[in-house]
Amino acid sequence: MANGKAPHVIIIGAGFCGLAAGYELSKRGVRVTMIEKDEEIGGLAGSFHVNGVRLEKFYHHWFSNDKHVMTLIDELGMRDQVILRTTRTGMYYANNFFKLSTPLDVLRFTPLSVLDRLRLGLLTLRARRVNNWRQLENLTAEEWLRENGGDKVYEVVWAPLLRGKFGEYASDISAVWFWNKLKLRGGSRGKGGKEQLAYYRGGFSVLTEEIATRIKSAGGQLIMKRAVDQLVVDGGKVIGVESEGERFPADAVIATPALPIIADLVEPHVSTDYTEKLRRTKYLSNVCLILELDRSLSDTYWLNVNDPDFPFVAVIEHTNFEHRDSYGGRNIVYLSKYLLESSELFRMQDDELLEYTIPHLQRMFPDFKRSYIIDYHVWRAFYSQPVVERQYSALIPAEESILPGLFLATMAQIYPEDRGTNYAIAQGRKIAEIIACKFR
Repeated sequence: MANGKAPHVIIIGAGFCGLAAGYELSKRGVRVTMIEKDEEIGGLAGSFHVNGVRLEKFYHHWFSNDKHVMTLIDELGMRDQVILRTTRTGMYYANNFFKLSTPLDVLRFTPLSVLDRLRLGLLTLRARRVNNWRQLENLTAEEWLRENGGDKVYEVVWAPLLRGKFGEYASDISAVWFWNKLKLRGGSRGKGGKEQLAYYRGGFSVLTEEIATRIKSAGGQLIMKRAVDQLVVDGGKVIGVESEGERFPADAVIATPALPIIADLVEPHVSTDYTEKLRRTKYLSNVCLILELDRSLSDTYWLNVNDPDFPFVAVIEHTNFEHRDSYGGRNIVYLSKYLLESSELFRMQDDELLEYTIPHLQRMFPDFKRSYIIDYHVWRAFYSQPVVERQYSALIPAEESILPGLFLATMAQIYPEDRGTNYAIAQGRKIAEIIACKFR
């Protein structure tokens, strides 16, 4: 800078994307101030205490081929804290449990004919052979899945999962989104075709705290429990932000919240066309019920629920991944649902949600009793999942906004990849490089 001082960047939001951006900028000699509205860092990977140990509010893991997060961990010198484990995957369908962890399990999946089982097994291979995802942009997931796997496979396996994940938007979801899911999971398998997943020893919060420590040791600042109310703009350029009446000057600002929230910030300063584009992307919220149980439900980590009457899309038994000894012998189960914030399930009181859920669990696990529950927790999040439609690439705003000095780095811009810590880290480091280059 002309005055000889290190440039200063404000980052709105301290999720993995914001933290990665702050870390990368700090490495490059840029002073960073991060402003986070929640009381802790991590975003959707934020955590809480279970029996004195930190646990994510929303289920989290990495795939073994998540290179961006592994590269960052290596830079931090923390690779020995990464735990790789083989996990069990299954499906609940027609009141029965089916293992789907290996190719052999797929061949034993009796709800499908032998021919359809082969079609199901070949679908992942076909996904990995797609070299140009743009050729899928005009197709919905349903169209692509029916074409490549057949109608029966779609109706039994994929349609319930799409409806469970996206609800009323299921028929709009892009083939690109589904292709990427298959490609990612297919590339995270070890010997024998079993899926390998990764977890961070002590929970994701240990990693986020380490990143925050590196930012602060480089002179950065984290301001918690403060929402950014408005941008400070002078001469058509963003020169800072305002929070609770206090101004924070900056040479650049990175906004990491959801696009509709960013639209509210920029609205006084830009054209209606631009804010309308930011608001064009639709999102789903999430409600997550976490049970602490005195015993296990099953030996499966990830149980997809292909039952339209079950209120959650999956039963994720975390302690079939990270051992229950980490939580004082308690078995941890996540019950997750993406939905509209106006939906009844999202708006239920915590105790109502629990009581509503118990009969459904008892239908799936007939031996289950309420007395098995030691404790429970309910977490809700807005803007948890962008709705990835056909031709989604046309909806994505550029990292450099039309308002000079403001840069966007949100989960809705990760496409063709999907939301998750790995690509949030990649995106944060990318936006940091873009900004740092402008200060040279």
